[in-house]
Amino acid sequence: MIYSEFLKEANLIDGAWVSSDDGGQIDVTDPASGTVIGHVPNSGAAETARAIAAAERAFPAYSAMSVTERSNLLRNLHKQIVDNVDALAALLTAEQGKPLAEARGEVMSSAAYVLWFAEEARRAGGEVIPSPWPNRKLLTTRHPIGVVAAITPWNFPSSMLARKLGPALAAGCTAVVKPATATPYSGLVWGLLAERAGFPPGVVNIVTGSAREIGNEILKNPAVRKLTFTGSTEIGKQLIKGSADTVKKVSMELGGNAPFIVFDDADLDRAVDGAMIAKFRNAGQTCICSNRVFVQAGIYDDFVERLSKRAAALKVAPGSDDGAEQGPMIDMTAIEKTEELIADAVANGGIVRTGGNRHARGGLFFEPTVIADANASMRVTREEIFGPVAPVYRFESEADAIRMANDTEYGLAAYAYTRDLGRAFRLQDRLEYGLIGINEVLIVTPEVPFGGLKESGLGKEGSWQGLDDYLETKYTCIGGL
Repeated sequence: MIYSEFLKEANLIDGAWVSSDDGGQIDVTDPASGTVIGHVPNSGAAETARAIAAAERAFPAYSAMSVTERSNLLRNLHKQIVDNVDALAALLTAEQGKPLAEARGEVMSSAAYVLWFAEEARRAGGEVIPSPWPNRKLLTTRHPIGVVAAITPWNFPSSMLARKLGPALAAGCTAVVKPATATPYSGLVWGLLAERAGFPPGVVNIVTGSAREIGNEILKNPAVRKLTFTGSTEIGKQLIKGSADTVKKVSMELGGNAPFIVFDDADLDRAVDGAMIAKFRNAGQTCICSNRVFVQAGIYDDFVERLSKRAAALKVAPGSDDGAEQGPMIDMTAIEKTEELIADAVANGGIVRTGGNRHARGGLFFEPTVIADANASMRVTREEIFGPVAPVYRFESEADAIRMANDTEYGLAAYAYTRDLGRAFRLQDRLEYGLIGINEVLIVTPEVPFGGLKESGLGKEGSWQGLDDYLETKYTCIGGL
């Protein structure tokens, strides 16, 4: 296996690779074949407490490093990722299932975030404030918040960690990471890469196992000063509540219900291309996937026809196969939820134009699906689908589109296609979303802030704002001058 040297099957705590205290393990399965590809520790509160203690011990020395030293360590980490991109992508595909091309893109995105924060660390300065008093100087300085706990999801197990670990390490924080049990290897490998890059023991600690036990220890432990989480809104709310007792700083990248709006004046070919990417990338298992496709009445039938033909032509195959365009879903629970949502949509008047069933390949493969005549009574209107299903809704006016798009508690990503420049700016102003793409769907890059509004989250990842979440500001007044 090209990735064998990166397959770490132990926790990283204080610079040592260790098993769980009781020797318990969790199977890690290839979703494309159903075969077990390895095992990771089934750890809990005790192992997590030791990891937090290690991070706390490492914090004083690491935070005292010069910004140049930290920046150079991150540059080393960036090089480790880039130099091993093919092996890391193969590892990601083996445990998560996405096509190799997508996995490679995710790994390179991880590297880009690390490099960005290596550079941004050098710009994390304070300011001297003009004083209203004579003979005094007023200044602010910025300091690392302390030990950071990061809980990451299975759908983007590498890049989601890059957005958290990159700024934490750049700021001078130490970290305890809990990767998803479905895709732990892409999290554990960051420990190996960090070692090779030269990070001191205890700066990066990674623990796999029980989400409840690990999460509860993180929440109650006062040494953890910051919690960053990517996952469902339901779990995010629980973590926010649990962080209150120790008043931890939190950043949350939570669920989405992204609208994809196509107006009569849109470039239809471009819009269909965008819809294919925004909906079917990673088998629809993406927090910023288009969840509801709104198409203006004048082009509705044409758009549905084109989208259905393109979806039906997608190559559904194991992610390691040449030319694979859609891999398997993550587990049977995801398959069953997708089937439930499709059945509900059909029962409420939806028409399946293509797909709608488990794929002939069997296992965890599902057909790319387009549902016409979608309406507000369907569960897909309210719930995050997280599968390869595109419900298409008809609308008449711009005002209708905006109202329908905003009619959700979520506010992560939104997309719209139009040639009207004025409308583009009206959409930017009126759509209640943290990320908006006009005539584009591939809009995420380290240089911009990533984060949602409303119940889609708190805080930003990426851009200069991404570093702010890991820093505290101190104000100092110096008198008697």
